[in-house]
Amino acid sequence: MAPGSTLPQDLNARQREAVLYLDGPCLVLAGAGSGKTRVITQKMAYLLRECGYQARHVVALTFTNKAAREMSERVRTLVDPRLLRGLTVGTFHSLGLRFLREEYAGAGLKRGFSILDATDAQGIVQELLATTDRARLRAVQQTISLWKNALLDPDGAAQVAQGPDQAEAVRVYRSYEATLRAYQSVDFDDLIRLPAQMLAADASLRARWQARVQYLLVDEYQDTNACQYQLVRMLCGDRAMFTAVGDDDQAIYAWRGATVENLAQLGRDYPTLRLIKLEQNYRSVQRILEAANQVISHNPKTFDKTLWSELGAGEPIVVTPMDSDLAEAESIAMRLSAARFERQAQWKDFAVLYRGNHQARVMEQALRNLRIPYTVSGGQSFFDKAEIRDVLAWLRLIANEDEDPAFIRAVTTPRRGIGQGTLQALGAEAARRGVSLYAVAADVSEAVLPAGRQREAVQQFVRLVDHFRTRAARRGGAVPPLPDADVQGDLLAFDPDPPASGADVVSTAHPADGAAPAGLAGAAVGIDGLRGDDAGRVLDDLLAAMDYERHLYDTLDERQAQSRWANVLELLDWLKRKADEDDMTLLELVQHVALVTMLERADDEEPDAVKLSTLHASKGLEYPHVYLIGVEEGLLPHRGGEDDGDVGEAADAARARRIEEERRLMYVGITRAQRTLRVSWCRKRRRGREDTISEPSRFIAEMGLQAEASHPVGDTDPARTLDRLKALLKR
Repeated sequence: MAPGSTLPQDLNARQREAVLYLDGPCLVLAGAGSGKTRVITQKMAYLLRECGYQARHVVALTFTNKAAREMSERVRTLVDPRLLRGLTVGTFHSLGLRFLREEYAGAGLKRGFSILDATDAQGIVQELLATTDRARLRAVQQTISLWKNALLDPDGAAQVAQGPDQAEAVRVYRSYEATLRAYQSVDFDDLIRLPAQMLAADASLRARWQARVQYLLVDEYQDTNACQYQLVRMLCGDRAMFTAVGDDDQAIYAWRGATVENLAQLGRDYPTLRLIKLEQNYRSVQRILEAANQVISHNPKTFDKTLWSELGAGEPIVVTPMDSDLAEAESIAMRLSAARFERQAQWKDFAVLYRGNHQARVMEQALRNLRIPYTVSGGQSFFDKAEIRDVLAWLRLIANEDEDPAFIRAVTTPRRGIGQGTLQALGAEAARRGVSLYAVAADVSEAVLPAGRQREAVQQFVRLVDHFRTRAARRGGAVPPLPDADVQGDLLAFDPDPPASGADVVSTAHPADGAAPAGLAGAAVGIDGLRGDDAGRVLDDLLAAMDYERHLYDTLDERQAQSRWANVLELLDWLKRKADEDDMTLLELVQHVALVTMLERADDEEPDAVKLSTLHASKGLEYPHVYLIGVEEGLLPHRGGEDDGDVGEAADAARARRIEEERRLMYVGITRAQRTLRVSWCRKRRRGREDTISEPSRFIAEMGLQAEASHPVGDTDPARTLDRLKALLKR
């Protein structure tokens, strides 16, 4: 049987070459829309079907769970299920987690170590900084993350730190690492950093893992950082049996440590590297590709690449200057309505892309005015909201007392006289004994916490959690009284952690201004009067014992408190319905929530709605019709970079690198469009309370297009809006 006889005949020549090449290291330079995912999955299938590789020795890595799921689903349609047993398709972080679960002792961790997400880690950094300055907090946390991704420990960071801000970050980094060790926890960066460092330092460990990973495939290679590249090198070893797939023109994550230099470094580290270019685009019409090629040609090139398509020339790209951002949003909303009618299209065929999240607000308002459905990508996931995380931390701890991150969040939300010093003492004892924080708290001794007030605060918290843990597994019967009548009144206020960005979010209505907060008092009977122990009653009692509503109103202004409390009640209602429908105890319900992550909608059908998205969040996606807005100097390219601290030639070099990355971001935006692309910029834009004059982005000129005449669009009078919409429909 000839090699590749099982491959589909419609692979183009370069795709087929990339799939079949197994004579050494291979870099597939895959342009936007060139079928890179198909190449990766076909190569996995080829390895398993024709080359005799066992699935347990093949590893495919990417950067998101969504991409990993897509690859896994595709390869399942190509290969006999019996050949797939043991195949690893996942993210760098998931592979790192598997490694640490097996090699935890070598990392100085207990078997049941915990993983802190960005918000949990931020709470520790905030405590160490002793600040409520969110910008400063984010800056220090990002600096620590960048150091970890560059494989720098606190001592190494101290050697490269410049200026007082970074010196302070080094101090926090040392204390942060000590805190993680005391908690027997790792953060997301550690999931990759620790395996990379351990493999580099231990030859026998490295040999064992290289024997397990006999062929490695890496997707989106241009997004790797120094730490991820080290992990790839340690896993591949001298055998160097790997295929890396990437595109230097889509490297847009330098701000989180990714370095496009890793593409060039491959050729230096592996002189026999085979380079294969995928330049045929299967997504966009030729005019769109020509504009993308023109823009990106202004960047210095490591590898020359020119996208082309057989999908026809397509419609001309339209560039429109607008009088203001309000006019821009109104005009696009009207054009969307007209285009949907003219093209017999669905709402989900349209996307509006922009540089920053703040640009979405005025666009959302314009779409709502015309009752156009939309979703916002790159916004905040329901489960990432601080108030939802607060409540779920209690539920997670009730379900699993060994989950240290849940313990840390629950014991400090709201505050109850248990601070960083108490947590560090509990963490040190937990590490010494190899048990969870809760296990230490459950029998805390004077030797661990000499201060009686600290011990009593911890003991009260344990009694409260134990009370609800007892009830969580029961379906009915008498309800035991709360352990201490004064526990509920002992919950003190604190400033909640800021929410993180997440998956798609569908806009929902907020509570009306001035509306009274919707409390639990009218919905739940008194604790002493409960007759049964179903999940709904336990949830009501838990929220009452937390006194979370009062905490919100004590720490936030009224509108914020109303909005957050409404989200808590929405979560509570969903949990109750699910428990009732499936006859679940609270324990079973929490286990279910951990699996399905309710509102993230990872597996839901895409709604028929216009997509609003940042350019970063749009990467990897495609839409028939794209509106690229706010293409102005200061926005795209983003101003940024003024506070880098560089001077002279260093400042010039940093500025050039920033413009190059912004140009790649423009390239990503252009190549999201399949059939039509409209670009707009504003002569005047509202910034805070002032209007500022704007200039068209240099990237518009680099596209080689001419701007059409702009019609004044700026008022929101309903009659004039309707007249303009009718006029558009006649075009």
